[in-house]
Amino acid sequence: MLTLYHAPDSRSTAVLQLLHELGATDAVRVENVTIPRPDGSGGRDPTNPHPEGKVPYLTDGADFVRERAAIFLYLTDRFPAAGLGRPVGDPQRGRYLSWLAWYQGVLEPVMILSWAGVDHPMIRDSLRDHDTALKRLDEVLSHQPYLLGADYSAADLLAAGPFALFGDKMTLTPAISDWVARCQDRDSVRAVAGG
Repeated sequence: MLTLYHAPDSRSTAVLQLLHELGATDAVRVENVTIPRPDGSGGRDPTNPHPEGKVPYLTDGADFVRERAAIFLYLTDRFPAAGLGRPVGDPQRGRYLSWLAWYQGVLEPVMILSWAGVDHPMIRDSLRDHDTALKRLDEVLSHQPYLLGADYSAADLLAAGPFALFGDKMTLTPAISDWVARCQDRDSVRAVAGG
């Protein structure tokens, strides 16, 4: 059986939301663990097998998956019936993979660096910057409701998350604000509220 190591009100909450979207809550055991919190509370949980003590962490027998983009891909491939991923051979598979990787490798890092007040030419040369990332999203979302077009996908769930949490601290375009609102107006969001 699949096991998700999860800490409430953390980055792993998005994986819980994905499980609801996939109709897979009965197929994955959720183990709540503690993690160090920015306010100094919490701490590393010895029952959490993640080598860095972080969440989310997904196990499948002796195998494991870590990092949200990889977990999202694994779960949408494992539970394809909900249509939130794009299977091998789908004409949007490349775009789907690209958005997952872009979130993990570009958007999340530039957001964290921006919030931390870190700016350096090397960062801008390799990742670009927060404004460039927002411009990329706006270019897409000004022409379609979701990242892959007309239909909501796991890429939307993943990429919209930080905006739902911290959007009030950012200047967002109307297209991005509307997208975040659509992504948050879902039963899965309400099902995991506070978790």
